Amino acid sequence: MSRIPAAFMGGAALVAALVVPAAAALAAPRTDLLQVPPGFHVSVVSDHVPSAREMVRGARGTIFVGSMAAGNVYALSGVDGGGTVRVQTIAHGLDLPVGVAYHDGDLYVSDMRRIVVLRDIEDHLDDPPKPEVVADNLPYRPGDHSWKFIAFGPDNRLYVPIGAPCNICDVGHEFGRIISMNASGADRRDVAYGIRNSVGFTWQPGTGVMWFTDNGRDNMGDDVPSDELNRVDVPGQSFGYPYCHQGNVPDPQFGSQHPCSEFTPPALLLGAHVAALGLRFYEGMEFPAAYHGSLMIAEHGSWNRSQLSGYQVVSVSFDAENHPQPPTVLVSGFRQGQRAWGRPADVLPLPDGSMLISDDMSGAIYRLTYGDAAPAH
Repeated sequence: MSRIPAAFMGGAALVAALVVPAAAALAAPRTDLLQVPPGFHVSVVSDHVPSAREMVRGARGTIFVGSMAAGNVYALSGVDGGGTVRVQTIAHGLDLPVGVAYHDGDLYVSDMRRIVVLRDIEDHLDDPPKPEVVADNLPYRPGDHSWKFIAFGPDNRLYVPIGAPCNICDVGHEFGRIISMNASGADRRDVAYGIRNSVGFTWQPGTGVMWFTDNGRDNMGDDVPSDELNRVDVPGQSFGYPYCHQGNVPDPQFGSQHPCSEFTPPALLLGAHVAALGLRFYEGMEFPAAYHGSLMIAEHGSWNRSQLSGYQVVSVSFDAENHPQPPTVLVSGFRQGQRAWGRPADVLPLPDGSMLISDDMSGAIYRLTYGDAAPAH
C-alpha cells in the first residue's frame, strides 16, 4: 500500500480553508420549481457542495459526497439531526473523484486511474488523513467515461466500473466493464462486460442481485438508443456494447460483427439520453407503501437531444416475478422547457425514511420527505 502523491491533498492544514463558505455557493437552487407527487416535499440540505455527485453515509451519519469538476471530497455533518449542516472538504486535488464508498470506518474514493482511502474518517473530519492508494494502475486512456461510481457489495468487495474511453469504439474486454476487488485492492475480478458507461449500481435487498445503469451511445438520433437498467445474474455476462444497443439495435459501425442475440438484453429501457446515473433501493417506511422496495434513479439529463430529456428522479417498481416496471417520475422541475437549472446525479435513502438527492449543476444536496408538514430545512 502506498501513499498518494503530494498533488492529492488532505490533512489538518487544509480543513479550515476548505470548509466551503457561503460565497462559494452557486445561485440558489429553485426548489420552488420542483414538482413531486402529493404529500412529498423537497428541501435544501446544503447548497455549498460544488459539483456534488455520488453520496454515501458513514456509520455515524456523516454524508460523504464525491465531485466531478471540483476535484473535492466533502463531508456533511448534522444531516440526521435536523439542525445546522456543516460542509467540510476532506480531500482535494483529485482527478474526477466522483465515487465514494464507506467500509469498516474507511472512506474509499475513486480517481481516474486509482482508488484511494481515507482511514478512520469519521474520527478525523477536522484533521483528515492523507489519502492512501489501495488500487493503482486501473485501465485508462484519455477520452470519455474515466470517472467512476464505486460501491461495496454484499460480499464486502469493492465494485469499480471501467468505462469505454469513447462514444463508440471496440474496446475488447479491457474497457467497458465492471470489476471487483477486495478492500485491500487485491484479487481483481471481472463482473460484467459490454458496458459503455455505468455511473450507478446497487444490490437489491433480499435477493442480493446487482442492478446497474448504462448510458447509451450518442449520434444515433434523438430517440435511439435508450439508456438501460441492467441486472447481473452470473459473472461474465456481456451487455452488448459496442455491437448492440438497448438489446435490439445493432450499432451502425460494429453491429455486423456480433448479433444482438449473443448478449444479455437490458431489464428495462429508461429513455434515450436521459443519462441515468446513481440508483438505490428504497427500504424506508416514510414514503407510501407503493414505493417500498422500488428502485430510485437519478437522471442527469440529456445534452445532445433537440428536446431535453431526463433532469429528474424516477421510481421503478417490481412485479411479483421481480421484473422492473416502467419508471414513474418522482421529482421533476430541474429543467424548465429547454433550460435546466439543476442536474440530479445520485440518490441516497436515509435510515429515517427520507432520501437525499445530489445536484452537481447547482452544487446542492436536497432532502425528499413525505408527510403532512414540510421539513424544517
